[in-house]
Amino acid sequence: MTKASPSSAEPDPRLGDFHMPLESAPHARTFMQWPVAQSVYGRRGLADVQRSIVDIANAIAQFEPVVLLSGDTGRNGIRAGLSNAVELWDIATDDLWCRDSGPTFVVDAAGNLAVAHLRFNGWGNKQGFANDGLVAASVAARLDLPLLETGLVGEQGGVEHDGAGLLLAHESCWVNPNRNTLDRDTIAARLCLALGAQQMIWAPGLKGEDITDYHIDALARFVGPSTVLIQIDEALDPDDPWSRAAHQTLRALEETRDLAGKPLTIVKLPGPETVRSNAPDFVSSYINYYVCNGAVIAAQFGDAQADGLARETLADLYPGREIVMLDIDPIGESGGGIHCATQQQPAPRRS
Repeated sequence: MTKASPSSAEPDPRLGDFHMPLESAPHARTFMQWPVAQSVYGRRGLADVQRSIVDIANAIAQFEPVVLLSGDTGRNGIRAGLSNAVELWDIATDDLWCRDSGPTFVVDAAGNLAVAHLRFNGWGNKQGFANDGLVAASVAARLDLPLLETGLVGEQGGVEHDGAGLLLAHESCWVNPNRNTLDRDTIAARLCLALGAQQMIWAPGLKGEDITDYHIDALARFVGPSTVLIQIDEALDPDDPWSRAAHQTLRALEETRDLAGKPLTIVKLPGPETVRSNAPDFVSSYINYYVCNGAVIAAQFGDAQADGLARETLADLYPGREIVMLDIDPIGESGGGIHCATQQQPAPRRS
């Protein structure tokens, strides 16, 4: 397994001129990665997750350009079932999680793009990342964009931002020696610098129960300034570590005041009561959706009532966008969702 030590480099001071736009801002394109790690999935499992990646890419390509990253694109049959609207770039990948290993795009006041480099190390050296660890730099080089050092190891799926100065993250996947040996305040300051924010909201999270150490984007998402959507049941289950951690995050959000001193608007959404999959670590997160130009691409799990409520909630929160819900169970069985598999490139600012 490839190893990577937490970065000891100082952040690039140019980051102070940039910020990461909200996901619902206009995109130039979506990036995705083609999974090839048979050692992770097995032959049959790999074919299943590849089909789900095709389904997601085809759905997004109806609304905006999609680039699928994969080495050896001419010989691996990747085009089977894939829309001709999806462009292939010959950049080698290991796995599908472009939210984590892909480029974190940031923009300055003039609309210039750069990549804030959150160094990917396989979620704390839990999985090989020989190719995925190079994806962000490779995309930046192909686009001829500055690659700006953040001085952090981690994944964009582990931090949420509201586009107006607030960040939300679980300490479990940042203040963790498997990624960073810095103290919490330094990590918070570097994340704020990297994404152009002023205030960090920390919740404890949960270490060691999944490969990500509990990424926030499966639980809570900012849908706009000071407005957050969280998937949570009303009653806390004291015997369930996931329930305890989720309610700790909810309390942190309830106690937060934004930069204007006002409480956050919190929208709660229950998860499905029944799902199609029997996989023990199945991720049934409606929250792990992706906002693209004109649409929200989300998962459905076969629970008609819960799926319907999720659709209605997303339609209310994202008016004017089509809500597209997909069966991506193989990705849920692999520990993630649609947001985990995607990465947006902001559109150039129009003069």
